[in-house]
Amino acid sequence: PRSPVMATIEVEPPTGESANDPVDKVGSIEYADAHSDGLLVPPLITSKSSDEDDDSKTADMLLTTPRIKAELKAMSESGIGNIDEAKPPTWTEIIGLLATPLYSALPLSLLLCFYLIRCNGWILYLFLLFLTYTLFIQDFQNTGGFPLPFYRKSFAFRNFVKYFPIEVEKMADLDPSKNYIFGYHPHGIIGMGAQGVFATDATRFSKLFPGIMPRLLTLDLNFRIPFFSLLLGAQGVCSASKRSCMHILTKLGPGHSVVLVLGGAKESLDAHPGVFDLTLKNRKGFVKVALRTGAAIVPTFGFGETDVFYQVENPHGSPLRKIQEFLQSQLKFAVPLFFGRGIFTNYGILPLRRKIMVVIGNPIDIPKTPENEITPDLVNKYHQMYLKGLTEVFNKYKNVYARDRKSSIAFTQ
Repeated sequence: PRSPVMATIEVEPPTGESANDPVDKVGSIEYADAHSDGLLVPPLITSKSSDEDDDSKTADMLLTTPRIKAELKAMSESGIGNIDEAKPPTWTEIIGLLATPLYSALPLSLLLCFYLIRCNGWILYLFLLFLTYTLFIQDFQNTGGFPLPFYRKSFAFRNFVKYFPIEVEKMADLDPSKNYIFGYHPHGIIGMGAQGVFATDATRFSKLFPGIMPRLLTLDLNFRIPFFSLLLGAQGVCSASKRSCMHILTKLGPGHSVVLVLGGAKESLDAHPGVFDLTLKNRKGFVKVALRTGAAIVPTFGFGETDVFYQVENPHGSPLRKIQEFLQSQLKFAVPLFFGRGIFTNYGILPLRRKIMVVIGNPIDIPKTPENEITPDLVNKYHQMYLKGLTEVFNKYKNVYARDRKSSIAFTQ
């Protein structure tokens, strides 16, 4: 369980944090392997002792912003991570949670398919035609989907984001005349923050970023399930295929953007409360797409994403981890053993009621580059810029939204 947050909170300068925070011990601007297991640990931008005064001023300025002052007041009043995680959810919040794909749309779609396949006559024939269309003809997942504004703002989704709650903080405005690739981190068990912010408009994303129309991307396999695929399409969720990315960024016009949960299924196996191990060290395909399209890349961090579920301990090299990695390689999706809470009990499959604060960082402009000029060195250059930008987001807000972290941000293979 998370440690209680004291009523009086002071944000310490990053360089003065405890020795348990490995990122604060790095004294160079260059990235370096700081652990024997190969974790790539990025440093702070100002990690030398001569900059401690500047760090203190930055922390003081951060505390005086109206949003942060309100946040700290709420944390003090609740006493535990800005929410009362022991408080049972309301029925409207339960309905909102059940509106998410994992808890209702997917199982109900599968049950409906099982029922229809057992029918006779014209009902069976119609279902077989629809199944054939879904499996072999359907293509909206590669052409931007068909997001329905009224559905994305619906009562159910508004209560879904209230359950945790999920909120958004932005570091900069985004130019609606450009296209963007949002990289969301960490994956967590399910990626609740990504769903709440980008697959719905319940957090008022459209008001924060006028003219920006995000498409959350997921495995193409999800669009081969009848009925379920239509609900995803209505949310604006699309396939994570290369063709889908290129179509959204080049065919739909300015403002249309994609959201990639870059760590993918592999990263979900590292999702433990207070831990920020990101599978990103060798994930560079999104940089290539940005170079081909000229889309800016935007580092995005969901503080609290890894806190809403517990996962059975599965350290690297353990028998459980080996089985999970084997299944992931064969199935193309991971099988983490996780648990949360029940509606009225301490244990169950519902997520814990812990706040997820999604911070959208500063965009990194990428020049549109001819295919023959996209070299490994160029890709590595912008990949390192992205790692640095993501680290800046984490370091700026970690003492506000991740005070009970067990480790710092780390990039793995």
